[in-house]
Amino acid sequence: MSGRGRLALCAFAATLLAAGSMLPLVDPAGWILQAALLLAIQSGVGALARRVPLPRLLTVTAQFLVTLVLLTAVFAREQAVAGFLPGPEAVRNLADLLRAGADDVGQYAIPAPATAGIRLMLVGGVLLIGLAVDTLAVTFRRAAPAGLPLLALYSVAAGLSGGGGAGWLWFLLAACGYLLLLLAEGRDRLSQWGRVFGGAGRSPSGSTGLDVSGGRALAPVRTGRRIGALALGIALAVPAALPALDGGLLAGTGGGGGKGSGGGTISAVNPLVSLQNNLNQPEDREVMSYRTNSANPQDFYLRILALDQFNGSEWRASRRTLKDVPKRIPEPDGLSPDVAVAEITSNISSSRSYQQTYLPLPYPATEVRIGGRWRYEPAGRTLVGDRGQTTSGARYEVSSLVVQPTADQLAAAPDAPSAVLREYTKVPGSLPEVVKETANRLTKGAANNYERAVKLQNYFASEGGFTYDTKVTSGTGSAAIGRFLKDKRGFCVHFSFTMAAMARTLGIPARVAVGFTPGTVQSNGAASVGLRDAHAWPELYFEGVGWTRFEPTPTRGSVPGYTQPDAPAGGAADPSLPERGASSAPSAAPSASENCSPQQRKQGDCGNAVAPTGAGPTDSGTPTGTLVRVALAALVVIALPMLPMVWRVRVRKRRLASSAGRTPADVTARTLAAWLEIIDTAWDHGVEPDDSQTPRKTAARVVRLGRLDTEAAAAVHRVAGAVEQVLYAPQPRSGSGFTEDVQAVRNGLRMSADRFTRIRAVVAPRSAIRVMDTLLERRSAVTDRWAARWGGWPRWRSREQS
Repeated sequence: MSGRGRLALCAFAATLLAAGSMLPLVDPAGWILQAALLLAIQSGVGALARRVPLPRLLTVTAQFLVTLVLLTAVFAREQAVAGFLPGPEAVRNLADLLRAGADDVGQYAIPAPATAGIRLMLVGGVLLIGLAVDTLAVTFRRAAPAGLPLLALYSVAAGLSGGGGAGWLWFLLAACGYLLLLLAEGRDRLSQWGRVFGGAGRSPSGSTGLDVSGGRALAPVRTGRRIGALALGIALAVPAALPALDGGLLAGTGGGGGKGSGGGTISAVNPLVSLQNNLNQPEDREVMSYRTNSANPQDFYLRILALDQFNGSEWRASRRTLKDVPKRIPEPDGLSPDVAVAEITSNISSSRSYQQTYLPLPYPATEVRIGGRWRYEPAGRTLVGDRGQTTSGARYEVSSLVVQPTADQLAAAPDAPSAVLREYTKVPGSLPEVVKETANRLTKGAANNYERAVKLQNYFASEGGFTYDTKVTSGTGSAAIGRFLKDKRGFCVHFSFTMAAMARTLGIPARVAVGFTPGTVQSNGAASVGLRDAHAWPELYFEGVGWTRFEPTPTRGSVPGYTQPDAPAGGAADPSLPERGASSAPSAAPSASENCSPQQRKQGDCGNAVAPTGAGPTDSGTPTGTLVRVALAALVVIALPMLPMVWRVRVRKRRLASSAGRTPADVTARTLAAWLEIIDTAWDHGVEPDDSQTPRKTAARVVRLGRLDTEAAAAVHRVAGAVEQVLYAPQPRSGSGFTEDVQAVRNGLRMSADRFTRIRAVVAPRSAIRVMDTLLERRSAVTDRWAARWGGWPRWRSREQS
């Protein structure tokens, strides 16, 4: 195999090994096979282009275009031209998937479901990193800098996963992949150049000179080792130094709300993702308690958010503009004055272990009194935490409406506005035909949308033979809906999503709400809401009533009275004026759940059995520890970019202030220090060092590429001549004026360079990579001293024993 072929294979392997660190983030992990296949095609295209051969730029362009075609064929086949060419519609679809993936990253807990958006981000990210690695290591034969994109890939995975038992495995795999790439490049360079001019080195005896025997590693290999060591150090230090990130995929593995958790917190994630886990918890841990003056507490659902977009892969909440929380929330859209309503007041206390970005509220809320940083989303009538604000320990008072439509009012509802119909009746092309066919068959003979909705609800709740089962594999896409209709087994997610999808096929605006059922009334009058009360239900829109709750899930929640045509209107006492008494006093902490474990009681996560009086909503603000960590992280972010500049200034000062002694060793050290400073200064200004050149040819190359004037050129040649003297003359002559020569060369390079190059030479000098050489030399010196001091002891001991 040729050298380039071996490099391409190693680049492929290094990228794939680094991508393995992303495996714990998503379940299932089948995306890695897809990424490996597409990455192999991308690498093969690059190998063919280099074999033609094509110019480097055209090779990279060909690989990029093939990557775009591959992503289009996999993720936007239906919108692509001829099934694989990225037309405007396909590009828009890919952009929408990326936005959806970005939302999923912020909402889903680890391991997140492999939604289309997340898979596109993972596979596309691996392909882009693979292209960068292949371009640097193979096309441009610079394997050492290829460690930076590999580091970026690993660091993202390490930062998101928050570390773990298997973290070291992925770290070692990524490191081995990079070292394999460096070894392949070193072998390729050795086969081409053999022995080269390697710069100053130290002989075993301690004298200073140049190693031209081939015993030391080549400069590119040494540079690769330095970058590798630096990259590995950053990969270990950065995840530990940065402050923890809360929310969604960034929250790591979560806390008490996930599988196998034994306390801690419930992750601030899209509640839909952890819904099944909450329902399957062995212990029904309390998340909140409340008191309300509602006459029908069985209908007191606590709604978190509404999922109103269905793209075939999942139901999700739309991205909408947030506003300041109004003092009085306007009445819901579509509500007619003819429909009876009653206003109630509720006082809700959230457990400190429940950390959710969205605030659970009865729907529709008209006024929320709470401390902290909250924002209002008008379309869903939800409150969202801002800048890390969560529900942990929140206590708040809510005024809300109890909407009491009659069956006749719902049956006589006119058509919804065109904007509502347009947005909330969309169904993806991937939805199985059986969904629409079943909906039409079940609602045959219905005279209006209300009757159709009731028929759908009754089919799922009682007449269709469905079984409620929380152990069924979760799924929110078109395939899961089709499978649910066939198997007739699932939990609230399947019932609500399927009914909402069916309603949309019938032209009824529908969305899915996620939150909690009313919970259980305790002996002290407060109601306790636990993990197992997590629930999802469909909301259908009727003009004159607004968004209306239905309950298709059997054995869960309560069937609304208005879905029973012969039920009397209303059914609630007039609670327009909230009662002032024990029931309306805010609970300072959640009431103790009957299922609370002794350990949770000891930690105070269960709340108090008796609520103290006089407590109101409080906001403790951002913890001091978080502020300190953020400040330290900001300091690190500001200081890190300055380190190369500071190190470079220090090295230049040390080289030019080298010993002024007259011994041959002093002359050699002073001359080589000045020469190395010229080489590094030229490198900082864009003239890369070439260790295969002699000092004289290197001087000519610096003069030519650096476009030096006469004075600077003469200075370079003077120092190069002095280097030849100390390297090859039997007795090197002492030189002087090296500081002035180095300064003249530096001025000449600055004058001939453009502004960007001059700024980069100061702020981000390329030669700063030699800092790793210094560290390695110091480590070698310590190792040599240790070996000289203790190296003979084992042999002496063995002789004594013999």
